[in-house]
Amino acid sequence: MADHAAEGDNNDVAFVYMGGDQEVPFDVTHAIVDRSVDTIRRRAFYNCRHLVSTEMHDGVKIIEEEAFQHCESLKRIHLLGVKVIEEGAFADCTALEDVEFGNELDKIGWEAFARTSLRKIKIPKVRAIEANAFVNCEQLTEAAHLSSEDLESVEYGAFMYCLRLRRIAIPLKNDILDDCAFSDCDNLTQVDLVGGIHKTISSLLLDSWKNEMNDEIDSINRDLPNIHYDKTFVIRRWMIRVIRRIEHYKSEHYALLKNNMTQLELALWDANLLNVDSASRHEARVTCGANIIIPHVLSFLNDADVFPLLDYDQQHKGSRC
Repeated sequence: MADHAAEGDNNDVAFVYMGGDQEVPFDVTHAIVDRSVDTIRRRAFYNCRHLVSTEMHDGVKIIEEEAFQHCESLKRIHLLGVKVIEEGAFADCTALEDVEFGNELDKIGWEAFARTSLRKIKIPKVRAIEANAFVNCEQLTEAAHLSSEDLESVEYGAFMYCLRLRRIAIPLKNDILDDCAFSDCDNLTQVDLVGGIHKTISSLLLDSWKNEMNDEIDSINRDLPNIHYDKTFVIRRWMIRVIRRIEHYKSEHYALLKNNMTQLELALWDANLLNVDSASRHEARVTCGANIIIPHVLSFLNDADVFPLLDYDQQHKGSRC
């Protein structure tokens, strides 16, 4: 290790990983990834059973397949700049308890963290969690913020046999969960929705709509403790119900909003036409200014961030008296 060594914690000699075809000694205990490295190559640290720590900089973007597999002494790792974690990258790191993910992550590959000792995971951003990514993580109790709106898929068996998993947080999307994503997670009793759904509900016009939607969302946490078969199926069915219900109330929201805007326009017509002679009425009807006033008066009811799909404000900007 003499050619690529540096002083690590507690004066231990740290191996400096330079990438490429460099061989990593099997007896390495501490490693530092050189600033020039953006990819940890396939099986680079494979079976380094004495590796305790790896100092990773934010410029590392890819962890290739099985890069750290069977590093049985590795307890924690920081992956703040990483975009892709390929299959089996940290599989069978049986002592691994803590992983810090960053905001650039795109994919967690097949069995990437299988059979580790992770207790809680927080993933601020990710597009895909592939099959068996966290299978048999028997110490895992909480999977918080599996992302915001970026998450597109949690594939087959991603959290299978996570026997202590109690809570997950996911965005509301159709077909986001594959079969058996949470199979044999018997202790899973809480699902929290992340993303814009709560803002949408709070912006509905009627309290009765808000209450019904909140009750529909809460229903999953009342039902899950009593479910003793594959909970993935129950969660998927619940998400479909919530999506259908919120689409219904979004439609009702805009129907009521349109009616209120029409009444306001009529009131503006009436106010502007009072004491106007008949010859001037046609001009007054066209120039009463309703198309300028209404978007400002009702803009708080017509938030494109809350209801982006219907795009109501863009469709009605040209309304006239």
